Amino acid sequence: MKPNSKLTLIGFVALALILTVTCVVVILFATPLWAADAPATTPPAEGEKRGDSGQDYSHPEHGSLSEIGAKLSNPVSDVWALLTEFDLSFSNGDVNKGGSKIGGRMILQPTMPIPLYGTGKEAWKLITRPIIPLVFSQPVPKGFDNFNNLGGLGDIELPMLVSPPAGNWILGLGPTWLFPTATRDALGRQQWGVGPAAVLGYQTKEWIGFVFPQYWWGIGGAGQNKKTPDASYLSMLYGFFYNLPNGWQVGTNPTISYDHKASSGNKWNVPIGITVAKMTKIGDVPVKFQLAIEYSVLGQDAFGQVAQIKLNIIPVIKSLIKEPILGGK
Repeated sequence: MKPNSKLTLIGFVALALILTVTCVVVILFATPLWAADAPATTPPAEGEKRGDSGQDYSHPEHGSLSEIGAKLSNPVSDVWALLTEFDLSFSNGDVNKGGSKIGGRMILQPTMPIPLYGTGKEAWKLITRPIIPLVFSQPVPKGFDNFNNLGGLGDIELPMLVSPPAGNWILGLGPTWLFPTATRDALGRQQWGVGPAAVLGYQTKEWIGFVFPQYWWGIGGAGQNKKTPDASYLSMLYGFFYNLPNGWQVGTNPTISYDHKASSGNKWNVPIGITVAKMTKIGDVPVKFQLAIEYSVLGQDAFGQVAQIKLNIIPVIKSLIKEPILGGK
């Protein structure tokens, strides 16, 4: 049975409504946390640094809106945030004819940097960035030009990186975990997994560039189908952003994927793209909006993603752990 395009469209509308409600709830939750720690928006004293848009949006922990936006582009910054991402993907390959199949998902990714030792520029941090995928519609081949559109919770991934003070360098290293939380076999690996994660990059006041690879190996089944191979795959986020006036940024931040157990011609997906971001405020909450369009220059022959549109909405929240847990003040 072929996917019903009308039902798919209704599904995306419903997903957009869910996204909107989620963002509103996040912002309402974050507002009192941030406002309790934010300075009043009174006119700054003579010589005091002003924030964007002519108002005093500076914050004692993170700086002006532009500075906060730049920090949110850094995978190992000290900013706590609640990232919500909406992906609209277009997939194609040898197993289908006609136009691309459309899929949609939402990713929840709270970013929680925990101070370990030292403060300020000399601080060591533990970076935790759980990735929680909520799949609303994913085309899964059943045969030639025969698809199921599936939805549910995907596998949760949890990188945990220790980031040392390194000046303008961006460094982080640690394990990354795979949890078999998928509600459908086709949406996950059906395995527990673990592997290494790292971040390497460089930043200045004008720009930031980095790579963030993660690799997982399966370490134990969880209702694993006999036809499902053990997990052995790579996910590598790479990014570059140039900072513009008034909280704007332009750059790129696609994710390369590699599946070692896939057949020849179906291992790699390498997207390129362009991203535009704007840091602003909603009430007392700094919020970053980010829109990206990507195209895969190398993809799976049988069936895989060829293009994607990504919308990120990233409200900043108050740091819940401020004091270094190992001391070193």
